[in-house]
Amino acid sequence: MLRQGLENTVSNTWTKPLTQVRSVPDRAEVVIIGGGIVGVSTAWFLAKQGVDVVLCEKGHIAGEQSGRNWGWVRVQGRDAREIPMMLESLRIWESLGQEIGEDVGFTRGGCFFAANSSKELAAFEPWVKTAQDYGIDTRVIDGVQLRQYVKGVTPNWAGAMVTASDGRAEPHKAAAAIARAAQRSGAKVLGGCAVRGIETSAGSVSAVITEHGVIQCSTVLCAAGAWTSMFCRSLGIDVPQLRVRGTVARTAPAEEILSGNLFDHRLGIRRREDGGYTVAHGSVLEHPITPASFRYFRKFLPALKQEFKLVRLDLGRDFLDEWRTPVTWPLDAPSPFEATRVLNPKPTASVLKGIRKNLDQMFPTLANTPIVESWAGMIESSPDVVPMIDHIEALQGFHIATGFSGHGFGIGPGAGKAIAGMLTGNDSGIDIAAFRLSRFFDGSPIRPQVSI
Repeated sequence: MLRQGLENTVSNTWTKPLTQVRSVPDRAEVVIIGGGIVGVSTAWFLAKQGVDVVLCEKGHIAGEQSGRNWGWVRVQGRDAREIPMMLESLRIWESLGQEIGEDVGFTRGGCFFAANSSKELAAFEPWVKTAQDYGIDTRVIDGVQLRQYVKGVTPNWAGAMVTASDGRAEPHKAAAAIARAAQRSGAKVLGGCAVRGIETSAGSVSAVITEHGVIQCSTVLCAAGAWTSMFCRSLGIDVPQLRVRGTVARTAPAEEILSGNLFDHRLGIRRREDGGYTVAHGSVLEHPITPASFRYFRKFLPALKQEFKLVRLDLGRDFLDEWRTPVTWPLDAPSPFEATRVLNPKPTASVLKGIRKNLDQMFPTLANTPIVESWAGMIESSPDVVPMIDHIEALQGFHIATGFSGHGFGIGPGAGKAIAGMLTGNDSGIDIAAFRLSRFFDGSPIRPQVSI
């Protein structure tokens, strides 16, 4: 099923030798924890404004979910709270490659959500009306029209919801390219540099403690993806977040059956820049059960009910690993972040088998196209599947940006612009009030609008 011995185009992002810095700057205006697309985008926008910013990543830039995702850049189907930020992100993506002088693989090929019945097709109408309120070019097409865009398919789809202006990009290229652009603008991007904790003075941030030394600062952003909740808990800050494992594969170059992104309950597929396809199962969400699963069960119950048929629970090593991890640790000795430089779960064999089966059944013209690489990543999810972007009142100068719930890659540049505005107090033009952390503790109803 999986052809061995070919170049690991995607996984080379996190399997290459780790280059570690030997020292850190004495001070900075802002320190960012985490080198995913949200962290590097924020660093880029801050550096362009002349802010002295240092980004610390314990492993590789984009070594975790930012380099492992599907590569979709879409507004279609998003929670309404995300739409303004995502529209700005699409605008940034459009000229990003030209602005930074590097190829990020972005192109607008459209996004299609296929419907297998007239009932499923009718269910798209409320979101189409939402799209119209924002001037988005989303529409519903019938099965005959869909086959003009998607070739050689066997499903007799009733139609699809389509947004022609949506796009795709290459995760293994994009975040690293933005990080280099941030460096060229004056940011210091430090790989192999774990942040162990925070020093405070009079209830405010005064420094971050890294494995290579202390950086004096007054503003910190924790954008550490799946590690954010654990880091914040060590500071006494409760961030409800759980992990979902996603298995993904890519094929060898093949005939063009579509130019954009397509989702069906059996398969998520997009055209790649190299002529192949990135593919994933359309109806599997794997959640490794950990102590956090029990701690945040009530808050995640609405999402669990919504996705009950899709969720596969796994009780194994992840539970023991989290159970054995201390809540706090000394800051003058190696931390849990140095023990695991890269969160690198194995792809699930049964899911890969399902991907291969569904791909062959749905697209017979790809049946002989080999899968040349597969990988898995840990998605960090919030209870309502919408990000948490906020300052922490209990620790002045400390901020979080997490819980992007599998939607972070596409929205990353727009989020970076908005977060930079939050950190500097400058108006980014993007309202982030809906992403406040307190919504999970002030009695507000938790109502997921979309899926992971």
